[in-house]
Amino acid sequence: MKKTVLRKYARLIAECGANVQKGQEVFINAGLDQPEFVKMLVEECYKLGASRVVVDFDYAPLQKIHVKYCDVETLGSLTNYQKARWEHYVEKLPCRIYLDSDDPDGLKGIDQNKMLKAQQMRYPLIKGYRDEMDNKYQWCIAAVPGADWAKKVFPGLTTHQAIEKMWEAILFTSRVTDDPVKAWKEHNADLAARCKYLNSLGIEELHYTAGNGTDFTVGMIPEAEFKGGGDTSLQKIFFNPNIPTEECFISPMKGKAEGLVVASMPLSREGQLIENFSIRFENGKAVEWHAEKNEQLLTNMLTSDEGASYLGECALVPYDSPIRNSGILFYNTLFDENAACHLAVGAGFADTIKGFEEKTLEECRALGINDSMIHVDFMIGTKDLNIDAKTRDGRTVPVFRNGNWAF
Repeated sequence: MKKTVLRKYARLIAECGANVQKGQEVFINAGLDQPEFVKMLVEECYKLGASRVVVDFDYAPLQKIHVKYCDVETLGSLTNYQKARWEHYVEKLPCRIYLDSDDPDGLKGIDQNKMLKAQQMRYPLIKGYRDEMDNKYQWCIAAVPGADWAKKVFPGLTTHQAIEKMWEAILFTSRVTDDPVKAWKEHNADLAARCKYLNSLGIEELHYTAGNGTDFTVGMIPEAEFKGGGDTSLQKIFFNPNIPTEECFISPMKGKAEGLVVASMPLSREGQLIENFSIRFENGKAVEWHAEKNEQLLTNMLTSDEGASYLGECALVPYDSPIRNSGILFYNTLFDENAACHLAVGAGFADTIKGFEEKTLEECRALGINDSMIHVDFMIGTKDLNIDAKTRDGRTVPVFRNGNWAF
């Protein structure tokens, strides 16, 4: 891929994604796959005035080794230097940028139960820090090609060809045009207009139906509103948390979900794929689920903690979207969730509550925002998906027809 094009992408992530401010620190998390691009991104952050840019590299094979040889207590603990870093995050509120290039099968064969126990031990140790930072800083998740990921998506090509094809797909769906910043401003304006209409309806509940068996109703929090595209931190800084994104999303009322949802795409979770699965909800809680592949991983996900079996997000994405139209199954939630309507189990978003700036996290959760150690999106959108909104004044308003917006 031409360096001039990749430079535009790096600039887009730093300026439009994280929106790095002068004097702000930046922490970048990346795999080992595209070090030259990471270097570009670091430079673009400095050009915007970053005071310090720190890069942390991840490598899935090392994680497998750690889980294999460390005991659960070690994996689930927080060392003094790790605590110091969390304290630094809370104090400085640096930008956080995540470059995803993971192999969808990178953690295949790992001890799932051991890893879950360690995560359950570790979560209470970092929850206070996370809550303290909630909505106060800018963050952005974007992607770069990893060799194994590219070969998974394009198995008929050589590794070099697959990586190049993956770059093309990432840049296209991320709107890296001649002027990507302008393209994103226009895209954000379209998503904002759709959210404004949805919020004007006064939706009490959404009813989903599709030919694959999905028949599902979810209730809304009266004080909640749809959001989409860019976001604004409590520091009054606008940023785009996901590149790409096509969704209008809301956090539903905890405890108000009934019926069956059937996944329309595989879910990449913990470096493995959960395939051909469904979940049935009663009184807002997942009570029954099945998967043809990795059902135990699905069980671990939905039983991670008390909130993991409740919903934290409902996201509306048209079937006729750039990612879906690319014809590519990415095996990566950042992309696949933007090719289809999706739900998320686990933590909800406090900033979907109107006036959340004046409320505490506890007050937002008391209104119905779910709390959990996880937030996992799974795709349910199909070509024949219909969604109707029941409004608080008794109307039934079509929101989706045959997989796309009804307005």
